[in-house]
Amino acid sequence: MNLKKKNYMKMKRVVDLILGLVALIMLSPVLLVLCMAIKIDSRGPILFRQKRVGIHVTYFEIYKFRTMKIDTPKDMPTHMLSNPEQYITRVGKFLRKYSLDELPQLLNIIKGDMSFVGPRPALWNQEDLIQEREKYHANDVYPGLTGWAQINGRDELEIPVKARLDGDYVENMGLAFDIKCILGTFGSVAKADGVVEGGTGRKKDSNED
Repeated sequence: MNLKKKNYMKMKRVVDLILGLVALIMLSPVLLVLCMAIKIDSRGPILFRQKRVGIHVTYFEIYKFRTMKIDTPKDMPTHMLSNPEQYITRVGKFLRKYSLDELPQLLNIIKGDMSFVGPRPALWNQEDLIQEREKYHANDVYPGLTGWAQINGRDELEIPVKARLDGDYVENMGLAFDIKCILGTFGSVAKADGVVEGGTGRKKDSNED
């Protein structure tokens, strides 16, 4: 990674910290309502914690609103579950559709585990995705709350395509590209684009048959 990108990552960390704190304060009423809804809807904790892959293939604990029942198999991607719908709670279905379950990751951003924009953090055992990202140096940046792959297919993407898009982000990383990803995220979330429960890899590369 060249010096220009390294300097941008340092600046980005300061911006992430400030915006993360502001967003957490401004969204606190919404977060409180969601916490209450989760607690009323089903048994279990409000937050879901899981081991994920961070920058340079280090590990951290990601925070999400719990959207699944407490008897759901742990450390398994949703697409690998048999009939995942049976595990998702009523409130969880709404949260997942509009990506509201990701809001607690503001804490990860403030802590320095994540950035607002970057490759989505892989599960610790998703070795195929981690290895593919290595080809594009996508493991050398902070994982993000949203990213280029998120607004270009999300759950529908095959792993090689997702990794290549993450590589595109690393290649083009900068303020303008980050803003483009953030603006694209609002549109994707509003339309619930690319949300595929129980399936991934349904959207192939546009260059493939």
